[in-house]
Amino acid sequence: MAGGRIVVGVDGSEPSLKALTWAAAQAALTGDSLEAVISWEYPAVWAGMIPGGIPLQFDPEQLSGQILDAALDATLTPEAAAGTTRTVVGGNAAQALVDAAKGADLLVVGDRGYSGFKAAVLGSVSSHVAQHAPCPVVVVRGGTESDGPAPGA
Repeated sequence: MAGGRIVVGVDGSEPSLKALTWAAAQAALTGDSLEAVISWEYPAVWAGMIPGGIPLQFDPEQLSGQILDAALDATLTPEAAAGTTRTVVGGNAAQALVDAAKGADLLVVGDRGYSGFKAAVLGSVSSHVAQHAPCPVVVVRGGTESDGPAPGA
């Protein structure tokens, strides 16, 4: 019997790496395929922040692909990393994940990525996908300083 598909959002942050670990373990248990998604976008104001504008050699899609590759290679076993579909999408992270989750059995995200406020319970992306995804969503909570050491640590 063919398995389904699990989509996981990855941005290289610690919570996204925890989500990736969780999603890979779930995919191994269920026989589902795993698709890791990273998105990129830069606001128009960046052009005014960088003297001379954005350098021509700056390729956010390529950089995002490198971040995704590094995250998978550092987090998963070589077999799991090789079996994971890697998707790089230009656009808003929350919408990219909602779109990628169409037809998926599960969407997995960390509780916050690089762009969130530390005091918030959920980041903006995890909050948006929890409300708008077309499939069940798992939000993997990252550790906080107040959590203390992990069990067994």
